Amino acid sequence: MSLNNTPNADRVHIGIFGRRNAGKSSIINAVTGQDLAIVSDVQGTTTDPVSKAMELLPLGPVVIIDTPGLDDTGELGEMRISKTYQVLNKTDIALLVVDGTSGITDYDKKILSRIEDKKIPYLIVYNKSDLITRICKNENEIAVSAKTNQNIHELKERIAALVPDHKAEYPIIADKVENGDCVVLVIPIDSSAPKGRLILPQQQTIRELLDCGCTVLACRDSELSQTLDALKNDPKYVITDSQAFGKVSKIVPDNVCLTSFSILFARHKGNLSALINGANMIDKLKDGDTILISEGCTHHRQCGDIGTVKLPRFIREYTKKQVDFEFTSGTEFPFDLSKYSLIVHCGGCMLNEREMKYRIKCAQDAGVPITNYGMTIAHTKGILKRSMRIFANNVI
Repeated sequence: MSLNNTPNADRVHIGIFGRRNAGKSSIINAVTGQDLAIVSDVQGTTTDPVSKAMELLPLGPVVIIDTPGLDDTGELGEMRISKTYQVLNKTDIALLVVDGTSGITDYDKKILSRIEDKKIPYLIVYNKSDLITRICKNENEIAVSAKTNQNIHELKERIAALVPDHKAEYPIIADKVENGDCVVLVIPIDSSAPKGRLILPQQQTIRELLDCGCTVLACRDSELSQTLDALKNDPKYVITDSQAFGKVSKIVPDNVCLTSFSILFARHKGNLSALINGANMIDKLKDGDTILISEGCTHHRQCGDIGTVKLPRFIREYTKKQVDFEFTSGTEFPFDLSKYSLIVHCGGCMLNEREMKYRIKCAQDAGVPITNYGMTIAHTKGILKRSMRIFANNVI
């Protein structure tokens, strides 16, 4: 995959934090060698977190996130600061930019404490070294000048040294296939499918299977029967879009292992056992319970949208309970989860691993069960156990 085509979720996320006019935007421009961020002497120029995907040597594909100043004021300022702290949930490497002429303030210490609590690798970057000489005694400190480019190369080298090992604990499916295996992918094309392209989990699964030397056949659910009939032998797996689980499970023979993209990504990026436990909690829902359905991306809602239309219908039909639903998308994820009896999250393909695991941990800390789209649909269709057969050790 070309570095320029690397999905944001697979890029190293570098969060830039600091007070207003500490030089955050100037540091970004100096490190990237581009005018990516607006630089101004006016305090509060950056009013919202701004993300930019790019290639940063010697790191490779990264997402750089410029954040509002930690010392912003007023009611809007408080909201901006809250957004800044939310960025920590997706940050792989943090740069705390400090005005070298004034040194670390209480604002800096507050976010530094939060960075350390979250165990995020970080550097304290003292800017404006052209105005004052600062001796950095700690290995996580460096003095630079965005104006003269002093130590900017060294800063990039130091950032590269902090890059976490982005190899996920589990691949998508590579450890479950062998060279020569045949895998059938079921990809419904309906009103909610994007025009002219496949969604990211489908693309990534296809690529990983091809890298493993597998034969990959893709079809719509409406052509699945004839696709299977045309094969000389049964496929190793059938992997389906979750929303077609019910229809597909009736077509695929019991001896063929069936699962979904969403379930594969639950293992790849999240916490499989926790999400399975969450799916099983659907049986304990009561009248009046509130369920949060959360998506990691934003998109135009269609009339048959899986999150806002199909999932609520599946859950109500299965439980026969009068439950309520709330919905969030994109970066919005509630701080207070206490009102919810269950959280149903998307597969998280647009979220990096750190943020997906953060959301799962928030639910666990609040004592709220969490599951995902694929497991919810599989459970409501009575095939959750079958969909887990792909994993060597059955976790149900």
